[in-house]
Amino acid sequence: MKKWVRKLLISLGVLLIILLLANFGLNIWLKTQLPKYIKNNTDYKVSYKSLEVDLLSGNILSTGITINNKNPQNINVIGFQGTVDTLKVSRFGIYNALFNNQISSSDLLLSKPNLNIILARPVDAKKGKRKDPFLFENIRINEGNISMFRYTKQKFFSVKDLSLYVENLQMAEEDAQDKLPVVFDQYSIKGTDFFFRPDEVYALQINRIETKNGQMSVDKFQLTPLVTFEQFKKYYPKKTQLFQFNVEKIQFRDILLAKNKISLANAIFYNPDLFVYTTNAVPIKAKKPFNLELNLQDIRLNNATVQVMKPDGSKLLYAHKANLNINQLHFDKETREELIPVGYKDFQFSAQDILYSNHQDFTVKSFTLTPKKGELKTISVVPNGLSNGKTAMDLTADYIGFAMNKWDLANKKMNLDIKEVLVDRVKGGIKAGEANNKTDKQGDIQGIKFPVNIRKVTLRNSDITYDKNNQPFTLNNLNATINDIQLNSKEGKPGTNVGIKSYTVTSDNFIYKTQFYRMTAGALKADQSSVNISQFVMKPLISRAQFIRMIPVERDLYDIKAAQITANGTWDLFSDHKSINASHVTIQSADANIFRSKIPADDPKEKPLYSRLLRSIKIPMIVNNLDLKNSLLVYEEDTPESAGPGKLTFSNFNMNVKNLNSAKIKGKPTRVDIKINCSFMNLAPLSVNWNFDVADPRDIFTISGRTINLPAKGINPFIRPYLHVTATGTIQEMLFNFRGNPKGLNGSFNLRHKDLKVAILDKENREKKGILTAIANLLVKSDSGKLPEDVKVEDVERDPTKSFFNLFWKGIEQGLKKTLIGINIDTSKKGKGDAKAKETKPSVKEAKAENNSGNTMQQPAEQKEKKGFLKGIFKKKDKSGNN
Repeated sequence: MKKWVRKLLISLGVLLIILLLANFGLNIWLKTQLPKYIKNNTDYKVSYKSLEVDLLSGNILSTGITINNKNPQNINVIGFQGTVDTLKVSRFGIYNALFNNQISSSDLLLSKPNLNIILARPVDAKKGKRKDPFLFENIRINEGNISMFRYTKQKFFSVKDLSLYVENLQMAEEDAQDKLPVVFDQYSIKGTDFFFRPDEVYALQINRIETKNGQMSVDKFQLTPLVTFEQFKKYYPKKTQLFQFNVEKIQFRDILLAKNKISLANAIFYNPDLFVYTTNAVPIKAKKPFNLELNLQDIRLNNATVQVMKPDGSKLLYAHKANLNINQLHFDKETREELIPVGYKDFQFSAQDILYSNHQDFTVKSFTLTPKKGELKTISVVPNGLSNGKTAMDLTADYIGFAMNKWDLANKKMNLDIKEVLVDRVKGGIKAGEANNKTDKQGDIQGIKFPVNIRKVTLRNSDITYDKNNQPFTLNNLNATINDIQLNSKEGKPGTNVGIKSYTVTSDNFIYKTQFYRMTAGALKADQSSVNISQFVMKPLISRAQFIRMIPVERDLYDIKAAQITANGTWDLFSDHKSINASHVTIQSADANIFRSKIPADDPKEKPLYSRLLRSIKIPMIVNNLDLKNSLLVYEEDTPESAGPGKLTFSNFNMNVKNLNSAKIKGKPTRVDIKINCSFMNLAPLSVNWNFDVADPRDIFTISGRTINLPAKGINPFIRPYLHVTATGTIQEMLFNFRGNPKGLNGSFNLRHKDLKVAILDKENREKKGILTAIANLLVKSDSGKLPEDVKVEDVERDPTKSFFNLFWKGIEQGLKKTLIGINIDTSKKGKGDAKAKETKPSVKEAKAENNSGNTMQQPAEQKEKKGFLKGIFKKKDKSGNN
């Protein structure tokens, strides 16, 4: 053997002997001196039955260990009190223990530890950080009973019968940003009676935790508030929610913790019960959210119950038997900024007995939802007394379903493309909120990306009432289909624009009630180009006597029927660009009764002419032809002196109105031409031509007409009770042709009559007064001759508080006076502005041919303005004593 080899072997042998002696000496020293050393040089007192240390491997084995703090009152170090049956440490870091006061090891085994651990008081960040005194890569605990307390002696954590194995445990530094405090590769845990108190508000309790083959099972998970809700609001005024959460069982597998990422798979929550109390506190946004990533391959909630309470203790939200299944749920830095802060591949949700209560109570018997469709069954919406002037609904519905083409999130907005919405059997009413309510002024719907497309909406078999200002409108057996709805935000304005491509609405009947009327129809059918209403009826809800007592000033009372109302054309009534462009509107077989009493006071408001009224319509509107066919119009009027109402009848009434418009559509004609043909008092034909230009601010109009072969006794039903006068004879022909403006009218009048006589009646007994009758007949021209001359109607001044027809009949009155009595009207007093009315004085003969043709009708708006239009024809005094 070579000399150097022998020396090497000798050196190694000596070294081995030294190590063996050192190891033997260290063990003797540890057994006899270590407790004393620990007591003298650390904050703890330790005793043990046995202790073995392998200096070469760094392995330590000790049994029968007891540990206590020398000074239990020192809250600046971790406190230990208890026993450990067996302690085994692999690759113990002797250098760190001696020089850095830090215990480190690759493996730590604690068998049957029974320990109370008191955490040290946290170090002020300004004074620097304290190093963790314990560093272990792998930890195993068998049958442990461990309790941890804060430095204030408040229990922080406890567990019984703990068996734990954690592999590759790593703890983050105190100042580490965006990292989990603890991460590990693998784990196994089993224990009972877990208790964890993270703060002063909550305590977490778990009956049992166990893992088998990577599957964790948690039994009876309970997160319980330690304070009452009243205490919570008092002591934590800035917190918005208090939670209570119980789960019968939780299972999951493959948990992974790495830096800022938590991953697990197949998480199932059995019978979770979530209870949330809300406060009125304003949420405080976190200064810097924790950059946590969460990946859950599959998560399921089975048979969950959710309750959210309002600050006053009433229910805000309740859901029973809720089930949720989400695939590939993830939460990260990108999703955190979105409207819904999580992402997913697919989900299914269902729940029963859902209640949501704000100013109304919404209940749903069952609800299901997936990314592609949703269904709600047995829905109810009822007021709960908290509406405060808002729109309120009292509705039920059997079914609401919807299907989605697209539903995704991007740039903090939800992108919606809805394929179809179906609503079945809605019953009940909607009461409109108070007008001009500032709380109703809303901007764009937050979080929605426009445009929102809804391809089809179907409403079936519904009975709905809409009530605004105590005027309910009811549609029975309502069926509607609306296609291609598009919602867009208004540029620079609150709210949304609504665009509709096509729609169809049908109803068996509708009912609309106002203060004085009940309007009904047998059937309604409407779409984007036509409307058809059958058996329309507008009946007063009160008697004439009641109506007179209820109105402060003169007003017409209507009783109207119409067999059919139809309209064709195009119109937009839903968007901000509303318009009506109708080619034809027809009212068939109308029966209208108009009653006016002169007992109430005169209405002092200015009555604009019809051209100005049409011009005031805000939306673009034109009706090329409006026809009223085969109708009956009856006008009745009474006064305090009349013996019952006087009556005028216009039967077989036909009217055509061309170009009824609001002068707001470029390129469309603005002149309105009205032609009327009817039977006056069922005795004589009457024709009228009337026109005006809506776009002309001067509001000039012309009106001409003709009636023939009218027996004078035909007007007795009106003049007998109204004027206490009867007439006999014949009006062979009456012609009139007037032109006027808002100040008055001028024109010509021609009357051909024969054997005209009048009889003056006594107001009390209605008997003829002979002397007065004789005097009156001396004044009246009984015969006009075959070709009477026109008389000029001049300077007829309009009372702006009276209707157009009041002015019209003033012109007729002047013509009658000049023709029958020969009175020369004083023209010295001319009203201002009458010059324009006198520019043209049309001849009745020029208008005669025009009035011999035409078959049109009178518009409803005109009927509303007929305020005592025969008053004064026969020199009847009005309330002021003027003719």
